[in-house]
Amino acid sequence: MTKYQDNQFFINNTLTRSKELFAPLNPPHVGLYVCGPTVYGDPHLGHARPAVTYDLLFRYLKHLGYKVRYVRNITDVGHLESDADEGEDKVLKKARLEQLEPMEVVQQYTNRYHEAMNALNILPPSIEPRASGHIIEQQVMAEKIIEKGYAYESNGSVYFDVLRYNKDHHYGKLSGRVLEDMVSDARKLGRQEEKRNSVDFALWKKADPAHIMRWPSKWSEGFPGWHLECSAMSKKYLGDHFDIHGGGMDLMFPHHECEIAQSVAATGSDAVRYWMHNNMVTINGQKMGKSLGNFITLEELFAGSHELLEKSYSPMTIKFFMLQAHYGSTLDFSNEALGAAQKGLARLMGAVNALDKMEPGDAGSFNIGEFEQNAYRAMNDDLGSPVLIAHLFDAARYINTTLAGNDSVSANDLEELRRLFRTFIFDVLGLKQEGDRETEDLSARLVELLLNIRLEVKKKKDFELSDRIRDELSEFGIVVKDKKDGFEWEFGE
Repeated sequence: MTKYQDNQFFINNTLTRSKELFAPLNPPHVGLYVCGPTVYGDPHLGHARPAVTYDLLFRYLKHLGYKVRYVRNITDVGHLESDADEGEDKVLKKARLEQLEPMEVVQQYTNRYHEAMNALNILPPSIEPRASGHIIEQQVMAEKIIEKGYAYESNGSVYFDVLRYNKDHHYGKLSGRVLEDMVSDARKLGRQEEKRNSVDFALWKKADPAHIMRWPSKWSEGFPGWHLECSAMSKKYLGDHFDIHGGGMDLMFPHHECEIAQSVAATGSDAVRYWMHNNMVTINGQKMGKSLGNFITLEELFAGSHELLEKSYSPMTIKFFMLQAHYGSTLDFSNEALGAAQKGLARLMGAVNALDKMEPGDAGSFNIGEFEQNAYRAMNDDLGSPVLIAHLFDAARYINTTLAGNDSVSANDLEELRRLFRTFIFDVLGLKQEGDRETEDLSARLVELLLNIRLEVKKKKDFELSDRIRDELSEFGIVVKDKKDGFEWEFGE
């Protein structure tokens, strides 16, 4: 977790060690803002990494007793194909390709994102605002920045004046970039005549005639700039100053750098106390991308339907795989790594079940108090989930050894171990028990086989046998619905 102060950067590992870091309220309050998805495609591994990271932070802060307002936005307008304010709006492009209204695209992929997050047992945020629902707030913020002299109108668009801002403040302090180098690189790439300088970025863009996502403003009919959205929405729901802003490392520049500049220009001071960035997911050492053929959606992972996958992997396997790496490190995806995560998760869940079978006896060799201290120390050290998991494996070994009769545990220690083990696995890490996927898949295939046989039986007009198959499946809790062109079925109660 990175905090900047007086243009100096340092790594801060004390975020959750002291409640004095936050407002001295009772309980202490924490404002958390995370850049959510741009909803123009199916959720993929790149969406899962930040979701798991900030779910861990949200859960742990709540576990420590903080009252957290967690805001995670939905970007449904203004995110263009290029960071240079060029190209087509990503949502609009998808709508054109699929011949849908843009908000149909937004709703469709927002629903899919929520379904995937639910499968991963990701807690919903306190507030989930959409950019398109906060146009007025963005226009007001743009007007204020113009009044302060840090933005200008040009041909119906409004741009942030980066060079003017940098005279009074430091543009680039989060990412460590030097403005002179950025200006030089921008000149090599070409200059947009509408802007005073190539490094300037849009607060409001005038819509061309083909752009159907547009709103009226004093400057033109247009749409907001991508960077302005998060500044306006975080201000609305968390105030001028809040505690933590998160997102992927790829957003540090230009998105978060621009957010800082906008907030300082509008209010005169930094809005964010702590910036937190999760690292990227690679696949077999390569950056994930559609052009490389290694772009895997979460649905493909759960179904095992991508050509790079040897089999399907459960949502909890995916989540546990990500939690085994520190959020700030690169995470390399492979079938081998996922297979290892699957086995590790099974070990922990097996230990959870074994706890219910353990009987108290004499005091054993495992120090429960030390285990608790080590677990909290790991999480307090910059959300060290890999170290926490290592301590949980140590506890799992003790649980299995005790169950086998080679160690013992006192009644008080057993009660405390059950509480701590479940707390860290379920409440903090956010894992949950899953059914045996291989058994479930086999059961589903057997049901399909029986129902297809039943179709053949019905064609031969053997209705007695057909009804018998349906009724006996019903006794196993399987609900069968006959249709003109076949059947539907589901597991009932």
